[in-house]
Amino acid sequence: MSLQLRQQLKLAQQLVMTPQLQQAIRLLQLSRLELSDTVQEEIEQNPVLEDDTNNPDSLHESLQELTAEGQEPAAAGNTTDEVNLENPSGLKEINWEDYANEYEDKSSFKPQNDPDLPSRFDILTKKTNLSDHLQWQLKFANINDQEEVVGNFIIGNLDQDGFLGVSDEEIAAATKSSALVVQKVLAMVQDMDPPGIAARSLQESLLLQLAHLNLSTSTAGELVRNHLPSLTNRDYAAIVKASGHPLKEVLAALEVIKGLNPHPGRVYSDEEPRYIIPDVYVYKMDGEYVIVLNDDGMPRLKISKFYQDILKGHKDVPGLAKDTKNYIQGKLKSAMWLIKSIQQRQRTIYNVVESLLKFQHDFFEKGPDYMRPLILKDVADDINMHESTISRVTTNKYVHTPQGLFELKYFFNSAIARTGGEEALASESIKVKMKRLIQAEDPHKPLSDMAVVKILAQENNIKIARRTVAKYRENMGILPSKYRRAPKLK
Repeated sequence: MSLQLRQQLKLAQQLVMTPQLQQAIRLLQLSRLELSDTVQEEIEQNPVLEDDTNNPDSLHESLQELTAEGQEPAAAGNTTDEVNLENPSGLKEINWEDYANEYEDKSSFKPQNDPDLPSRFDILTKKTNLSDHLQWQLKFANINDQEEVVGNFIIGNLDQDGFLGVSDEEIAAATKSSALVVQKVLAMVQDMDPPGIAARSLQESLLLQLAHLNLSTSTAGELVRNHLPSLTNRDYAAIVKASGHPLKEVLAALEVIKGLNPHPGRVYSDEEPRYIIPDVYVYKMDGEYVIVLNDDGMPRLKISKFYQDILKGHKDVPGLAKDTKNYIQGKLKSAMWLIKSIQQRQRTIYNVVESLLKFQHDFFEKGPDYMRPLILKDVADDINMHESTISRVTTNKYVHTPQGLFELKYFFNSAIARTGGEEALASESIKVKMKRLIQAEDPHKPLSDMAVVKILAQENNIKIARRTVAKYRENMGILPSKYRRAPKLK
């Protein structure tokens, strides 16, 4: 068979996504924080876009003007001022004397211009992390330069939990030190605050913390050294038999071990907590539910009237080239599309929450026990959208309801069949029932997964497999029955 090149014509249909449509889809799936960052970045790159923080309704007004038929896009708010070339910043020189120490007591006898008063900038500090805290202690240690290099290397190789991930040989090779120096400095670092730092295993970290409490030779220290696997499995009978200690003494030592920190480095973690801000609020007022979109913290977009007047010819700009005019027109279209995309995003989120409110009305009224089975296709058919759009809208979006704060994906649950022809239940309601059963169980005789299956079948006519119960239990972070069993004191 010979190979040859030849030309041929072919007619085919192909769906091509424009950059504007790609942007609209990308905005749809962004979380609230990501959307705010994206909009802020667009404001910095597009001179036609402005953030009008003084007018909370500027976005709504701009959207109304942009979507009005037969009208040119107009700005919501005042016209943008022209730049003064003599003073580009547009601001007068900053008078640092205005930054008074307002935190000081007004009734203080010290005059406000007292040079001994601490400056406002003296209290601006960053949060201390683990590395800074250990290096600060290292500076006060009585060590030479070589030992300080080893100490800094050890501190620099600690993970966020405070564990050391390199061996003594690797430390010695990297710092060109002897094994004795490495062992000496490592022991010094392990004696620093917080206790249990620079260990290579959980067992070593617990032993260091017990040594800090002068409990190395106690029963707790013996259990950690010799019976840690049995402690993990809660095999108290094996511990009693192997150690010779009575069960009461083993349980008392266990309480001491529970008070230790398995992640000592996290005490000085510099990670800031990330709080969830809902995208939508659902309130119940006068017996009816009201949906309110959360626009707090979002940039208030408007289109610069200054650039619009340039394009309309209302502003006389000498030497305005055609390329410059085309550039402004392109940025204007980009700004218009961004505002329209944000409007469409908000409208879609509202429609999805409205549909969820209709399907899961019993949940909003009575709680998770009354969650109904629901899939993406149900909501997509209800609001005439594609399932992929619903999936994007419900990703990383949160709603505040009378029952609490939930991700929108929480309302979509698979159906669990019931015997006797009864209506199927949502998987989330099954989890609630399982959690309630386990919380009410006898701690000395915890319910096995098979026992939970039988109780659900007898009391609620729920047809569910044992492996499904195990999966739900693991998703809720509940231990197996053998780990939930409480020991009996003889």
